[in-house]
Order: sequence, then structure tokens, then C-alpha cells
Amino acid sequence: MPTDELVMRRPDDWHVHLRDGEMLAGVAAYTARQFGRAIVMPNLKPPITTMAQARAYRERIRAAVPEGVAFEPLMTAYLTDTISPEEVLAGFREGVFTACKLYPAHATTNSAHGVTSVAAIRAVLEAMQRADMPLLVHGEVTAKDVDVFDREAVFIDRVLGPLRADFPELRIVLEHITTSEAVAFVRGHAKMGATITPHHLEINRNALFEGGLRPHMYCLPTAKREKHRLALREAATSGDARFFLGTDSAPHSVSAKESDCGCAGIFGAPYALESYAKVFDEEGALAKLEAFASEFGPAFYGLPLNEERVRLERAPVPVPHTLSVGGDVVRPFHADATLAWRYAGEDV
Repeated sequence: MPTDELVMRRPDDWHVHLRDGEMLAGVAAYTARQFGRAIVMPNLKPPITTMAQARAYRERIRAAVPEGVAFEPLMTAYLTDTISPEEVLAGFREGVFTACKLYPAHATTNSAHGVTSVAAIRAVLEAMQRADMPLLVHGEVTAKDVDVFDREAVFIDRVLGPLRADFPELRIVLEHITTSEAVAFVRGHAKMGATITPHHLEINRNALFEGGLRPHMYCLPTAKREKHRLALREAATSGDARFFLGTDSAPHSVSAKESDCGCAGIFGAPYALESYAKVFDEEGALAKLEAFASEFGPAFYGLPLNEERVRLERAPVPVPHTLSVGGDVVRPFHADATLAWRYAGEDV
């Protein structure tokens, strides 16, 4: 008999973009509705590089969450070539920074201030390793001679492998993985974790070109070949604690996506748990969704599990073509489709 209801510990989102200003005010409720905590990305303009900036951003996020909704934003420091180890460690000790984020310069949205080489931040990484502070990595090289679909695999070979060898005790999360090479690397090295998005579990690179150019399926790292999608689905549903939920929900207005230089990002927050439930159901692994969504992430970060329970029901959920967000219009992931699972809120 198929399961028609799933009660699970409230999950967390270990990788999300909440933006700022009107967009933040429009999207924060979607993440807070389903997740107890979220690792919030620091790639704003200007980026979040100091404790003062992180505290102020955290308060803006809290103000954007609907009253009565319990949600904890976990802040990250944006690593630059010149960031101070003392600032990073002080922020970690004082509970302002949960982790640091490494963006290779120009790898993705608002990453112009990112790291030009690991050598430039060696002192910061040494300090993080001593303090047991997690490093979150956007795993792509940006060299123009590397094919865009190979950027993750080449990053693992050229950058992450040597970094892992140089800092064997540093806790590292390889974010939003997209390849079988990433799955294998995470499984083959200690102190490693990885987040997996709903869209990389659902689409391969053909989705970018189905019947024409599909800008709302464009994200970074971009979706890869079908063999890689299948490798991600196996990893996510395997019960391996190194892989956990991270939506990489990244809202952009429809006009910004449908432009002559469209933005990278997929807005997955509104139907995130429904999307993951779809995949785990298709893989015959619904019993493993709670661990992936609610247990493995906190274990990696050394945080307590959420006590609240939430409920998913097998019921049709039509996803609208667009959503009004912060005075703009945004296309959600699975737009115009009907999902088979409905998030029914807290189980009381």
C-alpha cells in the first residue's frame, strides 16, 4: 500500500538565497513556512563580510518573516582575498557566523568580490580548521577554456582536491552538487558534506533547451547530463549522512531571467518539500526523506534537531505559472505542473 501521509521532524534548508529589500520581504515567508532554520547565502551587494553586516542582515530577515513563525536564519561570511581571520573567528565565537562561503571570483551571481585563489585565504582556512568552523564551497572553476558543463569536475580536480589535502580536518560542504564526480569525492574523503537541490534531482541539461531556450531552468552550477542527475538521486535517497537538503532557492524577477543576459537561479522555496517528496516517492525512498531533510544537516553542523513535526499529504498541488513577490513577478520551480504531495504544515 502506498503511503498517503508522512509526518517528519521539521527540516532545515542548508543553502538558500533570501536576497534583500523588497525581494527579501516577498520570499522569506516561503522558506520560513517549511523550514526551522536556513543557511543564508551572503552574496548581496555589498557582500556580507563583517559581523556588523551579518547582524544587520539577520535582523532584516527576521523582520521579513511573518509574525508567529519560528525561523532561525544562520548567517555566513563571504570570503574575499582580504577578509580578516580575526573577524571570521570572532563572528563564529559570538554566534554571528555559522560558516564561511567560498565563491570563486565571478563564478555566479554577485561573486565579483570572491576568492581569486585558495592561497589568498590560507590564513583564514587555517583559523577555521582550528576552530572547527565549516567552509561552504561553490565548486566551479571560472577559466574560460573550461566548458561550462565541466566546471564542477575540474574544480574538484584542480582546487578542492588540493584544498582537502592541505586542510584534512576542515569541515567542508560542497554546495549544490551536480555531478557523479562530486558524489564520489564527497564519499571518498573525511570531513565532507554536500547539499543537493530539488531542481538538480529533477532536471538534466536538456531542460535548458526543451522546445527553445528555457531561462527559468538556468542555474549555476548548471544542470548536467542524465547520468549525473541519476547519481544525485541515488546519493540523496541512499541514507548516506554526508548528503543533505539545500534548496539553493535563488529568486530573480521574470524580467531579469528573460533578458539578453538572463540571471542564474531557480526559485524552489515555495514548493521545496513537495519537490523533494516527489523525488523520494519516485525512488521508493520516502522512509529516508526525514533523515535527508531533517537530521543529516544538523549532525554535520553540530546543531540540535528541531523538535517540531510537520506533515506531508498525498494530494494534488497545482503550481502557478508565476508568483507576485516583493512587487515583482517570479517563476517558481515546477511552474504549471501539478505535484503529488502537499505540505500540510505543523503536525499538532
